[in-house]
Amino acid sequence: MKPTPRFLVSDPAHFVALGFGSGLAPKAPGTFGTLAGWALFPFVSAPLSDGMFAALLVACFLFGVLACERTGRALGVADHGSIVWDEIVAIWLVLWLTPATLAWQAAAFVTFRFFDIVKPPPIRWVDERTRGGFGVMLDDLLAAGYSLLVLAILMRIIG
Repeated sequence: MKPTPRFLVSDPAHFVALGFGSGLAPKAPGTFGTLAGWALFPFVSAPLSDGMFAALLVACFLFGVLACERTGRALGVADHGSIVWDEIVAIWLVLWLTPATLAWQAAAFVTFRFFDIVKPPPIRWVDERTRGGFGVMLDDLLAAGYSLLVLAILMRIIG
């Protein structure tokens, strides 16, 4: 099933799981979801302390498990391409731990998309074996971890 704007607004879980509509992009919805996450990041992170933002990320992850599960069931595909909440939460984590310059944020975007698309081990293994909303959210969390590792190495090299 291809989700429509009507599907998007039929349930709050769908609205969130489809990234407020960014997941409806006809091509590369994951990239559009990640871009939406990048665009929203300053608005969700700026007013919060680090501890509060960490708590928000945990809450968004847990809510994402439920929202992605519900939306995947409704679409008939557990990890439907239009489900992009996982990308949004993961890029928020990466951006939170990345220097707040345009260059580093762009590097964060590119590295995260690379690992989310390529799915090196163990991401692909987790993606193939972990079901439901938890699986949808977990593989992007792992891609965020790889991204953070690469960015940390780059920060050490570049200074």
